Parts: sequence; structure tokens; C-alpha cells
Amino acid sequence: MTHISPDPEPQRTTGLEPGGGVPPGETPPAESSMPGAGPRETHNPPGGWAKAPLTVIIVVAVLIAAFFLAYAIDLML
Repeated sequence: MTHISPDPEPQRTTGLEPGGGVPPGETPPAESSMPGAGPRETHNPPGGWAKAPLTVIIVVAVLIAAFFLAYAIDLML
């Protein structure tokens, strides 16, 4: 079984110069030369945590901590 190399053959690849380099205009522009990343998103502004879900999370965490504290005190007695 012969191994097939995934690299293109330089003699058969279009757009290569004799030394193996790529002539200007054959490659896409670099990221810094692009004018922007895309359209501005105004329909989905970033937001923080809502007060109700954050309050529920804090209350549940305090109840769990109180349960384990009461359980530890009960084990000591």
C-alpha cells in the first residue's frame, strides 16, 4: 500500500512561483486590513444578571449552607 501525501505537489499547484512562494493577490488580506468584523448588532444588547434569578441562586446557596451547618452541629452533639 502506498502512502499519499496530503501536501500538494509544487509542480502542479496553481498560484506558486518557482521558488515556492505565493505571488501578491493570491492570498486573502490579513485580519488587520479588514474594515470590520461584520454588521453592528443592535438587536441583542448585552445585559447583566436579572435581579430575580440572582436572588433565587443566593437564597438556594444560603439554604444549602445552613443545612450542612446544622447537620455538622447535629453530628457534634
